[in-house]
Amino acid sequence: MNTSRQIKPDLFYIGASDRRLALFENMMPVPRGVSYNSYVLLDEKTVLLDTADNAVGAQFLENLQAVLAGRPLDYIIIHHVEPDHLALLEEVLLRHPQATVVCSAMAAKFIQQFFPTGLNVKTQAIKEGETLCTGKHTFTFVSAQMVHWPEVMVSFESEYHILFSADAFGTFGALGGNLYADEVNFDRDWLNEARRYYTNIVGKYGLQVQNLLKKAAGLDIQMICPLHGPIWRENLSYFIEKHDLWSRYEPEEKSAIVLYGSMYGHTESAATVVANKLGEKGFRDVRMYDVAATHVSYLVSESFRCSHIVLVAPTYNGGLYPPMENYLLDLKAHFLTGRTFGIVENGTWAPVAAKEIQKIFAEMKPNTIVEPIVTLKSAMKEEQLASVDQLVEALCQ
Repeated sequence: MNTSRQIKPDLFYIGASDRRLALFENMMPVPRGVSYNSYVLLDEKTVLLDTADNAVGAQFLENLQAVLAGRPLDYIIIHHVEPDHLALLEEVLLRHPQATVVCSAMAAKFIQQFFPTGLNVKTQAIKEGETLCTGKHTFTFVSAQMVHWPEVMVSFESEYHILFSADAFGTFGALGGNLYADEVNFDRDWLNEARRYYTNIVGKYGLQVQNLLKKAAGLDIQMICPLHGPIWRENLSYFIEKHDLWSRYEPEEKSAIVLYGSMYGHTESAATVVANKLGEKGFRDVRMYDVAATHVSYLVSESFRCSHIVLVAPTYNGGLYPPMENYLLDLKAHFLTGRTFGIVENGTWAPVAAKEIQKIFAEMKPNTIVEPIVTLKSAMKEEQLASVDQLVEALCQ
């Protein structure tokens, strides 16, 4: 059954959602699934803007056929060649071999790499600032290199003032009956997944996102059509400002998270003491996360959100507790900077967790580690509460 949606008189959404997907990129949990967005413009020339993932292939192709309603397909604009947006290109070309693929020169090369038998395709390489006129509509192309792949272009359609933003401004989560961000409670139901999407997929490339935001500031954007998640047609500044904060690595909130690893409960108990004292000192919405039980994508997202992070970790096999190490290495890979960290280590005979944490921090972007570093031996004792108080006081300052 055709599930396409009309966005404008001649512009249609033909994407689909995968609600069965467990791991995005076979790595990040997506408990609410994900959408693969694609669009069709019916102008004097017809245009398909990106394809979709194989998982939604049947629905996507049915939607495309229904919207074209017998018209030939003239252009296929490929903004980003990652397979969740490119996989169905061959299927589309089998049905519409006359179509011209419009993309960056690098994208044209990558397209052939993704199809081992090669594609017999007419390609029109496009550069930044160049345009494509389809009748009453004109697309202007803007380079978005390394947001988050090197071949990425976005396009600005001048009749409706729409930014087709590729993977920028995307969000985890399958779409329901509402296509637009203003039709849902975005803060409650979508913001956390938008942040987790950005921080884990694009977060490393803050400088490149800043470059794109500067280019976008010169355009009269009235709608954003991303490749994942809802479409933005109202209050665009809200979502753009979030991306500005994230890409500058500025904390979204003055708040604290306590991340802990604990084998038998003693380190978790110490983490709870720290969290309680942070709350008593005025930190709002203090959250605790077990690094062994929480997927690292959530931990990275929360680290971008908060200003203060306390690491409470045991020694393990003469080194750092592996899930904590995994988190810190992921944080290092995403270039997080400008946060204030506290450290509480635990070890029965030779605590080295703090030393190993500091080794990783020495290779990271600048962050602040406050003193004192609290060292526990097996379990927290009453006499150590004073050093925890000193740590919390230092975090408050």
